[in-house]
Amino acid sequence: MAAPSLLNWRRVSSFTGPVPRARHGHRAVAIRELMIIFGGGNEGIADELHVYNTVTNQWFLPAVRGDIPPGCAAHGFVCDGTRILVFGGMVEYGRYSNELYELQASRWLWKKVKPYPPSSGLPPCPRLGHSFSLYGNKCYLFGGLANESEDSNNNVPRYLNDFYELELQHGSGVVGWSIPVTKGIVPSPRESHTAVIYCRRDSGSPKMYVFGGMCGARLDDLWQLDLETMSWSKPETKGTVPLPRSLHTASVIGNKMYIFGGWVPHKGENIETSPHDCEWRCTSSFSYLNLDTAEWTTLVSDSQEDKKNSRPRPRAGHCAVAIGTRLYFWSGRDGYKKALNSQVCCKDLWYLDTEKPPAPSQVQLIKATTNSFHVKWDEVPTVEGYLLQLNTDLPYQAVSSDSSATPNMQGVRMDPHRQGSNSIIPNSISDTMNSAKSEHTAMKGTSLKNKPELKASTDSNATLHSSLATNASNHNSCVVDMLRKNEGPHTSVNIGVLSSCLDLRTVIPETSVSSTVSNAQTMLMKHVHYLQVRSAV
Repeated sequence: MAAPSLLNWRRVSSFTGPVPRARHGHRAVAIRELMIIFGGGNEGIADELHVYNTVTNQWFLPAVRGDIPPGCAAHGFVCDGTRILVFGGMVEYGRYSNELYELQASRWLWKKVKPYPPSSGLPPCPRLGHSFSLYGNKCYLFGGLANESEDSNNNVPRYLNDFYELELQHGSGVVGWSIPVTKGIVPSPRESHTAVIYCRRDSGSPKMYVFGGMCGARLDDLWQLDLETMSWSKPETKGTVPLPRSLHTASVIGNKMYIFGGWVPHKGENIETSPHDCEWRCTSSFSYLNLDTAEWTTLVSDSQEDKKNSRPRPRAGHCAVAIGTRLYFWSGRDGYKKALNSQVCCKDLWYLDTEKPPAPSQVQLIKATTNSFHVKWDEVPTVEGYLLQLNTDLPYQAVSSDSSATPNMQGVRMDPHRQGSNSIIPNSISDTMNSAKSEHTAMKGTSLKNKPELKASTDSNATLHSSLATNASNHNSCVVDMLRKNEGPHTSVNIGVLSSCLDLRTVIPETSVSSTVSNAQTMLMKHVHYLQVRSAV
């Protein structure tokens, strides 16, 4: 993990489609490269299902059908393959739900499901602010807030610490609720906490971790439930524990649980308002707990200022979702305007790569003839880009992509058009004959007739540089530097390069680059084994 000073937050500023209105209390899950958001509220509870494609930077509203649930906030929201389960939440002020809905995202089909009640005891009561976590074929429900009053306008809150298990059927449907018998001291009642499930590689026992929440005051305690023995415990941790908080998010990537944002206690600020108004504030603090060593690490502290707006501003009730090793954060509230009696909500979308990409693999030569070649390399999902250098006749030498350092190199920079792909495939470049040709005259006057194709498994709007370096001995080299400027693991790009070594212009969603190279350029194929690739991070 990068040091705190090296965290590279990025705000998504270029996107298309109908952007959801700002809100808080919504939930999000990921299906491959899609971030799916449901519910939440701000001047009314939202009932739309919004989807953001992290590859194409596109928002869209799927045409859902079936038993469409009412809008809700602070609900349970989990994803099992391509189906999503929604449980409970607030459906209007003072009125909470205990209904369960299933969405088959492959068809955008909603269905209301009715699980069997527990063999002993009552099913979960209507609630909000509970945790709803999935592991295997079971969902685990813990805590939340209930309304003891039958009058929705007269809210009598009751904090919960009950624990339920929901067994799922394979693919679609549910079996029923059960109330597991647990051992040890049960966590105190709470709502707006987080719960994640993690299983160590060297241990077959999955554990659920509950952190923080609200029960009259905000909490900073950590609880662990062994899902095999159903034993509760409070693990001893090292490092600086995050401030007490609620309405934060917790996301597991690898062996780390990342905690971001939420409401935290107000400390030491002289503000001329009532004491009640100063009891809490939003935070943008960011920490993680190593779930193997039980050690906390602070990445962004509560007191750390951000004068350059280089990271998400303080917020609570936002959503966070992990796609690969990348964390996305969207919306949430960042304060309360007493004069307007309304929440102030953010509308920004941010992401953060939590890990550096692994070392790249060697480029493999698949096929080479006197006028064509085909090479490929393994995908590195989180790289910022690939630098591919082709050398002819000379041993490999690193060539800087900085034009100031290589004055002989010329190239064209373009912002390409992107198309998404759902498959995960190796990167591949081929240079082959194509009968549908368009003529282009290169810098050296060599006519290259080709219609190339490119597909690169890198994320976001790719920018491609292709440069030609020449010397007195006419030794040619081509440097291709594909830099990703946004998020998402896959993209297709349209590119145009003025170069005598490759002319890459037309793109279709395939896995290779095809291009015609004239006989005058066949020397490019002589020493293909000098091809190398490195990732830019």
